[in-house]
Amino acid sequence: MVYKMLVLNIDGTLLQDNGRINKMTREAIEFAQSKDIKVILATSYNFPTAKRVAKSLKIDNHIVAHQGGYIAKELTKPVYVNRINEKLTREIILFLESFSCQIKLVHEQFSMGNKVKLPDNILAKVVFQRANRFSYSEQYVDELSEKLLESPISPPNIEVIFDKPDHLSDAKKAIEEMYDEVVCIETDYNKIDIVAAGVSKLNGVKFLCDQHFIRREEVVAIGAGLDDLPLVQWAGLGVAMGNAPAVVRSVADWNTRTNNDNGVAYMVKEHFRKQYKLEFLKKINVLK
Repeated sequence: MVYKMLVLNIDGTLLQDNGRINKMTREAIEFAQSKDIKVILATSYNFPTAKRVAKSLKIDNHIVAHQGGYIAKELTKPVYVNRINEKLTREIILFLESFSCQIKLVHEQFSMGNKVKLPDNILAKVVFQRANRFSYSEQYVDELSEKLLESPISPPNIEVIFDKPDHLSDAKKAIEEMYDEVVCIETDYNKIDIVAAGVSKLNGVKFLCDQHFIRREEVVAIGAGLDDLPLVQWAGLGVAMGNAPAVVRSVADWNTRTNNDNGVAYMVKEHFRKQYKLEFLKKINVLK
């Protein structure tokens, strides 16, 4: 099989536990792109953060950010956006405030969270990453629901981290029973992302595949999180990182090494080293 697209999660996949990208991983991404493979980032991260990662890897393709709720190459030119409307956002926040949890509204231009269990040095501050052209503000307030009365927000996703895992299952069940307009995506044993119905990394990747006339069989997807499971299961070649949960590794076609042991680099060089450049394959009529 000739592969045309490589889809990569960021956290736990491209990034090591220390938050850095290994030199071998950078070289592997460059190697894949030299074969004319379209490299796509699919992540729960906000768009500016994902864009910084893409820029550091010299990837200039559309990014599936916010769990698929925001797809763009440039911040001001999204090709797909699906938000949770302002009224529903406040209703969900009011409900979540009955739990002990950290809540963050993740907009593509800023985020706003409550102060529960946040370090003292960032309480009530707005943090700007001024050294970066993609400045992203983070604000923390006492009561999100009260703040939303003054300044309504329609975010692509809401991140929630619960103090107790059983609270997650209770909240997830209640929200999905009350609102058909949203779904809750579990990303960890105590964390969910709430997004508009129909939003997912998988649907975001499918959207880009349609745009570029790429078939499922021509996609390689590498992931490490619970939210990567549908994408890994769907792809023509689904790959799980060695540090991925057992349930993700069990559905993958191939298991690679961990993020701290250059799992992406190992997989990419192993599977793409024998594939010719796509442009060459078109010239000899192997590809149309």
